[in-house]
Formats: sequence, C-alpha cells, structure tokens
Amino acid sequence: MRLVIAALFVASTAAALPATAQQAGTLSSAEPLAEAPAGAQAWRVRYWTSNQDGLRQEVTGMVIAPREATPRQPRRVIAWAHGTTGVAQKCAPSATPASYAAAPAIDQMIARGYVVVAPDYPGLGSPMPHPYLVGRDTAYSVLDAVRAARMIPGAGAGTRFAVWGESQGGHAALWTAAVTRSYAPDLTLVGTAAAAPPTDLGANMREASDANARAFLLSLTLYSWSQRFGYSLNDFDRGNQGVIRRLAENNCLELGKKPKLGTLLGILSVKQTIKKKDFTRIEPFAAAMRANSVDPASVPGPILIAQGTKDTLVAPAVTRKFAKAVCKHRTPVRWIEIPGGSHVDGARGDRAGETLAWIEARFDGGAAPDDCRRI
Repeated sequence: MRLVIAALFVASTAAALPATAQQAGTLSSAEPLAEAPAGAQAWRVRYWTSNQDGLRQEVTGMVIAPREATPRQPRRVIAWAHGTTGVAQKCAPSATPASYAAAPAIDQMIARGYVVVAPDYPGLGSPMPHPYLVGRDTAYSVLDAVRAARMIPGAGAGTRFAVWGESQGGHAALWTAAVTRSYAPDLTLVGTAAAAPPTDLGANMREASDANARAFLLSLTLYSWSQRFGYSLNDFDRGNQGVIRRLAENNCLELGKKPKLGTLLGILSVKQTIKKKDFTRIEPFAAAMRANSVDPASVPGPILIAQGTKDTLVAPAVTRKFAKAVCKHRTPVRWIEIPGGSHVDGARGDRAGETLAWIEARFDGGAAPDDCRRI
C-alpha cells in the first residue's frame, strides 16, 4: 500500500509540472540554510532523479559551497555519499544541521574551494520507499545531485567531480563510478573513494562479526526491499514481520547515539529467526543481493578503499577480496588498511585528510598510486 501511495504522489506531482522541469538532474528548489559551516553557504535542495525503472522522482539533499564570490572557473565538486541513517523518510541527513558533523572534513573541503554535494538518497526526505543498498537507484540520485548543484548560481559547481562515501555511501560511491559514463556522460568523474563499503552484499551479511548489527541491517534491507520491490516477508512469522517494520520505521541512526531498549529487544528477536534461515540464500532476496553487489569489473579507476581491520559491520575479508578482484582488471587501487580500525575510522581523523589529498591529486591530474601488489 505504501508503495502505491508513494507512486501516486510522485505521479500527481509530476503531472503538475512541465516535462522539462522533471528531467533528471533538474533543480526544483534551493533553500538557503541559516546554519552553515564556517566560511560556507549552504542550501537544502530538491531535485529530480530517476530510478532504475526509469521513474522520475523528486528527492532532497544539500549543497555546501565556499562563501567567496563565484570564481571564473567552475569549482571542483565532491559528492559526499553518507552512511546508513535509516530507511524512513524522517531519516534524511539534510533534515538536521547535525549532518554537517556527520560528513568528514567538511571544513577542509570548503577551505580547499570544493563544492560539496550531499544527496539524501530517494525515500529519505521524500515520500517514496528508500532503496537501501539498491545500487542504481542511489547512484543515479548522487549523479543527479551533482547535475542539480550546477543550477545554483552562488555555488559555481562544475562538471568535474569526485565521489566519496562511507559504509552504505561507500557502496553508493562504487555504484556511482560504475554507472557515470552510461547515465551521466555530461559529468567527468576523476576518482572514487570508498570507506568500509559493502561490496558483496550476501557475503557481508553472512560474515560481518557483529550478530546484532547483522540482524538490524538485514531488517532494514528486507523492509526496504519489501517496500521498493514488493517482496513478501512471509518467511518471518507475523510477530517478527511487525518487529522488522517497527525497527525500520522508528529508527534513525546518529553517530555516537545508543539504541533504545525496544530496538535492542527487536534486534534480538530477529537475530533468533535468522539463525535458522539464511536470507542471503532465500529468493527473491538472494537475487537482489547479487544484483546490487558491486561488480569489480564495472568500477573504473582510480579508486581509494579504506578498511579497518576490526570493522564488525563490514567484513574486512570481503572488502579485501573485492579490492583484489578490482586489481585483476588492472584498475589502480589505493588501499588504506587501518590496523585495529572500527567501522567508522575509514573516513575520519587522519584518514579524512589522506583521502582529501588523494582526491586533490586526482583533480590535479597526478598519477594515481597503485597498491595492488600489497593487498
């Protein structure tokens, strides 16, 4: 029912606008935000994108740019793909100023003159199912956010961009790289940085070491796909179907914030069920996991991958296997392994500065470092 309502909403909104205003990458609105990082100006934007089925959708995000006057030459763009915040509409990062803190090194990006484009992804901030870990849907929304940013006169955004993401956003970043040439040939991607990216979705769901996190993230995934694709949750009993729905609809994630007791109890209930059933091998979910895993052959270089060795949400062995597979296609990979690093360490602290330096070198045309021999 929710899927039908969302589709009707999008259809009725689209019908009220000229066809040219609904083209993917078109900016609908840019609302200046009073709160912005030091030296920056920011807008909450609405823009049009399309999903993998060709349906046009109006979605949300943010654009942050230096406050200085627009330069003669277009500014370089970094598309920031955020990690998991939830799958409910209310979980949009652009809905709260705290999202500035969630993006790593935003002050450094602004100081270096970048325009930062931060899409929410479909369904976060917009009335449609959020396609959690659905590669093309999220990648298209990233690319169309970069296009839409160019329509904000004060931003001065150009067509050359890098994409940088962590966790769910690392998956989105790799998918963005894979589809840029076919979906957005008007844009030029100079490099892709992915911190702790889920790549082989099924393998990661099986091998991630935190069983509670696996249960929670699987709940978000199954709920999202039941809404996005109409998949049934009947492999769960009626009680756990309700638990999954409540986990997905009631929880937005924030860095450093502990889950509520009800959330923990719900996770335990789901965890008991998935001990008996491997949903990574049950159709149609298994097929969707294969379809939305990242094909190592599809991602053009140069690529930077950062992975903590003690990450309990994204299995380090799965990420390493993916990087090795990319290397087999002679794609240059900068491999940053963080000894003892957790899930959040790949895009923060010293790693943020290291990643930004790598991105800047890609814009400058420097030879991409290649760590394939030591991965």
